[in-house]
Amino acid sequence: MFRHVSTGKTRNKLLGGAATMLLGALAIVPSAQATEELNALVWCDHTDPALIAPFEKKYDVKVNLKEYEGTGAGLSIIEQSRAGDWDVMVIDGVDVHRAVDMGILAEIPADALPTADLFPEVVMADNNMVDGKTYAVTEKFGYNTISFDKTKVDPKDMEDMSVIWSDKYAGRIAVYDYYLPVIGLVGLGLDIDTADLGADDMPAIKEKLFAMKKASKQVGEVVSSQTALATGEVDILVGGGEWITAVLSEDKPNLDWVIPKQGGLRWAQSIAVMKDSEKPDLALKFVQYILSPEGQARLATSSCYWGMPANAKAGANLTDAQKSALRWDDQEGYLANSQLYPIPDADLDAQMQDAWVEMLQQ
Repeated sequence: MFRHVSTGKTRNKLLGGAATMLLGALAIVPSAQATEELNALVWCDHTDPALIAPFEKKYDVKVNLKEYEGTGAGLSIIEQSRAGDWDVMVIDGVDVHRAVDMGILAEIPADALPTADLFPEVVMADNNMVDGKTYAVTEKFGYNTISFDKTKVDPKDMEDMSVIWSDKYAGRIAVYDYYLPVIGLVGLGLDIDTADLGADDMPAIKEKLFAMKKASKQVGEVVSSQTALATGEVDILVGGGEWITAVLSEDKPNLDWVIPKQGGLRWAQSIAVMKDSEKPDLALKFVQYILSPEGQARLATSSCYWGMPANAKAGANLTDAQKSALRWDDQEGYLANSQLYPIPDADLDAQMQDAWVEMLQQ
């Protein structure tokens, strides 16, 4: 198996109450008043009561949420559970096929999903479908790109990826410590598409990684990187995006993000119904709620982390300020100028990780 870490795991580390829950703890305790219960394995953005409460009220159900970090952890929980324990699962879009191969996801009738309302670029049939059958649906997406303090740097400079390995902002840069998107970004800066990135490209990428490390003040995980940017310790975060700055937009309007002219990396998360669910109809209703314009707006602005809703109709339920923080009006261009994460085979993945470790040691 590939050794890269799921994007779900890394984003779950964001500041926010939901992100601090212990792995395996139920986020919502079952209530005696509800006539039914639904059990869902989720990422931290689904633990926001503002998202879950309307569904519970409408269907007189208590949704028991178990937050997990990384696809491997989620699959481990399922393997240790009894058949039927789980009804719904949120999963990294790139890992849907893995779950289908394990036989744990149920087919979802295509006509039960608002596919026509989704941004076409995030329907991602190659990820969510197997042999023409739908097993999951994209619910939220966003970008790994460049976040910055627009009062401290020239925003025009952020439109060119080469600034991250130049000397202009040396000592004022933080790098998100996740090799896959950052290597992908460096590749884009060298005009290498993520789908084409191969072993022959690694020497050039490695050279720029080392230059970027030389110009940076720190390489850190989500919380330390976000904190450094928010407190002014650094002015630029490589690998950031709306999921870093949008949630802080009200208190920190000086923080911004952009997709450079060379492009950005796009992440996407999917939601699925479990094959052994004993409540498949209710599970599907939950998926449909999450994909509804109202559910999508709440998910997009969850207290854990923000991201673009997959349903384009969610815009009617977002405020102008929320849409501005998410770059709603720029999505057509951003979607066209972004690529999915590199999906390396085991050998290339090892080379990427080795280059990353060597960079960290510089």
